[in-house]
Amino acid sequence: MRREELTEPFRALHVPGKPVVMPNPWDIGSAKVMARLGARALATTSSGHGFTLGLVDGGQISRQVALQHAADICDAVDVPVNGDFENGFGDSPETVADTVRLAAEAGLAGVSIEDTALPTKDSYAFDLALERIEAAVAAARAAGIVLTARADGWLLRNYDQAEALRRCQAFAQAGADVLYAPLVDVDTTRALAATGVPVNVLAAGDMRDLTGEEIGALGAARISIGGGLARVMQKVIIDGARTILERGDFTILKEAASAADVDAMLTDEPPGSQYRGEQKLSET
Repeated sequence: MRREELTEPFRALHVPGKPVVMPNPWDIGSAKVMARLGARALATTSSGHGFTLGLVDGGQISRQVALQHAADICDAVDVPVNGDFENGFGDSPETVADTVRLAAEAGLAGVSIEDTALPTKDSYAFDLALERIEAAVAAARAAGIVLTARADGWLLRNYDQAEALRRCQAFAQAGADVLYAPLVDVDTTRALAATGVPVNVLAAGDMRDLTGEEIGALGAARISIGGGLARVMQKVIIDGARTILERGDFTILKEAASAADVDAMLTDEPPGSQYRGEQKLSET
């Protein structure tokens, strides 16, 4: 399905109080599985993608690599995909605008731009952060995609939640389609929702203890998981490899997903149909 056919449905999914859950796959396989399990939208994750390349999160992936990764995921699924494009791969508003344009060409229905001066962990000054979002908004409108403006400084402890709210309010006035300030609390989420612009809530920190319905009651229009599920996968790799290599204990492999079920999700066939009731050994 073409990106143009997905952008407006993606925009329509952002209903305050009834948030769409937007999981973050890290590769084509995880994207296919999440879509097959019912995800109505997906988003790339810079940290999850970075792990597959042996890179740490935070400005290590080039724009071209991120664009190709996003295009591959868009081609693999029939649901809208939002691109986690960090700081837009450059400091200047012009570079950010160009990144947004390229994101649309890659097939993305939306793109997120944050206010961190990567590869450092510093936040852009307020005025520059706003100029960058203004440029991103103009480019997104011209390209016809959804622009999510992020205020990440509270996550990085560069500024407080009041400043995160101030920035998001300014981003809303600049025309951002969605607001996103990772790791905010209940009160700040309500204040963000009061702007009237759809709000993305990250299922991290205390928000992990709330249900989707409870997060929706705060006024959220979208829930993402960032690199959270990718980190769960990474923990399984670390713990599993450790028990195997250090203790010669292979029992963790008993918890493996059924090869038949996984293959079915990747090939769009009913689980187990290609095996006619026979169980395929997961180690093959």
